Amino acid sequence: MKQRVITAVVALILFIPVIFVGGITLDIVAMLLGAIAMSELLVMRKKLLISFEAIVSMLAVMIQIAPNKWFNGLPDQLNKEYVVYFLVILLLLHTVWSRNRFSFDDAGMLTLGVLYIGMGFNYFTAARGVSVYMLLFLMFIVWLTDSGAYMVGRKLGRHKVTPISPNKTWEGCIGGSVIGVIVASAFAIGFHVGYASVVSMVLITLVLSVVGQFGDLVESALKRYYGVKDSGKILPGHGGILDRFDSMLLVFPIAHLFGLF
Repeated sequence: MKQRVITAVVALILFIPVIFVGGITLDIVAMLLGAIAMSELLVMRKKLLISFEAIVSMLAVMIQIAPNKWFNGLPDQLNKEYVVYFLVILLLLHTVWSRNRFSFDDAGMLTLGVLYIGMGFNYFTAARGVSVYMLLFLMFIVWLTDSGAYMVGRKLGRHKVTPISPNKTWEGCIGGSVIGVIVASAFAIGFHVGYASVVSMVLITLVLSVVGQFGDLVESALKRYYGVKDSGKILPGHGGILDRFDSMLLVFPIAHLFGLF
């Protein structure tokens, strides 16, 4: 627990200033975090991080996260999405010349990782482009829901949600969402984030709280499939980047879908 707390404090000291600075600093940090998250998928898949597929997939996810304005100088037919598509095609071609060392299943898993990680971090930076309060609001939903679920689950948890994540209980999930919705909604209303209607804001916050919990379960399913406890070891006591951002990778794209930014 001590190591976990120390890591959290150090991470916040380093990360919070980046959030407030925003701009190109946050874009670069998000791209690096995306590349690390992609490397964690590669390690789960038992792929070398200096292999062709690793270099191509990490490059693809960084391009997916990069701001669209960085590609304004390219011809219209070479927009950012096409560049990512071209890199995916390279992964597919690699299944041909790798002599079965790299399979179609490998290519599919890495392509899904590029979309999952890339889109998540892309909308992470897009939220900061609206305001620091929008970004903090969405992060608070995840943090408060997660912390609330842990505390309520320990005290009142009786009914398991799914064998994929045996420590999660319905009581914890519901309690986490209640805490997340109350506090995050109050923050949103206080700082005029999102919709003008209080009812709409509360309902959106509730949906995003639930989505965040599904994001956590998705990563639990991924780790169980590959037989690992944590996605990585970069954060002592916390695991990897995917372990810390799993909920956010779903919350931010859905928040964009709801028109928050």
